[in-house]
Amino acid sequence: MTNWPKVSLDIDKDFDMCFACGQKNPIGLKLKFTQEGKGVRAEFTPGELHQGWSGVVHGGIIGCILDEAMSYAALFEGVNSLTARMQTRFKRPLQTGESLIITARVTKQTRKLIEAKAEMHLTDGTPVADSTATMFIASKQEVKWDFCQTTTKTSIL
Repeated sequence: MTNWPKVSLDIDKDFDMCFACGQKNPIGLKLKFTQEGKGVRAEFTPGELHQGWSGVVHGGIIGCILDEAMSYAALFEGVNSLTARMQTRFKRPLQTGESLIITARVTKQTRKLIEAKAEMHLTDGTPVADSTATMFIASKQEVKWDFCQTTTKTSIL
């Protein structure tokens, strides 16, 4: 991963246009994560605009949701991160219109890396998918939870 381009993260801007959580993104998922214990939680019901095969939610959308959940788990720990590696296991096809509960938590943190785990279940507890990720720590921050407004504390990269 030494050939990654230098990326500048403007963390002082709001998240409104993020595809996964941006509330002003007209084509976004508009996910809303809340802190739950030592992790995060969100609810989401995918519609027909999220399908791959007819009536089946696209695996990329599922992966996107799980990735965002793990990023929020890191964010709630006071860390801005970029996903370096992610592994997802699909446990059953997800039909459009099925309501989901998504949870995630940080499982390990070092000076430069965060490891996290996310799970996606139907509201009745049926597992849909889970994922683990290793993420680069971009910066640490002081967190203000008015829809994830953050201020930079110290830069790691």
